[in-house]
Amino acid sequence: MRRGQATVTAIEAGIGVLLLLALSVTFVLGPPGGDDPAAQAQLDAYAEDTTTILASEQPRHGDRTRLSEVTASASAFEREADALERRIEAILPENVLFRLDTEYGSAGHPLPANVQTGTATLPTTNGPITLQVWYV
Repeated sequence: MRRGQATVTAIEAGIGVLLLLALSVTFVLGPPGGDDPAAQAQLDAYAEDTTTILASEQPRHGDRTRLSEVTASASAFEREADALERRIEAILPENVLFRLDTEYGSAGHPLPANVQTGTATLPTTNGPITLQVWYV
């Protein structure tokens, strides 16, 4: 009695096709849970907490707070941007990226398209800052 068997190559090809199909669907539709309310609340909390911490920190060179110092002028922003990025990275968890926008420039990472973000806008004596955070 002869039995038919699928060859290992045919099975591997079938698994490969399913894997490629799954990856294609993920890229087209986005990762699962793209608009998760719990994740949104957590991201908003990260953004709010970070701006609250920065708003209460002493400036490095002058002005009232660290954030008002950064928004004082283009030269102040250029001088303080790297230190501010390091400080924000120390505050946020490792799996969270950020972008801080001011009138004089931006610090952090470019904001990817179609990503769920948490946002906090804070007025300072020299203009508002906006912090956006998202999961890696």
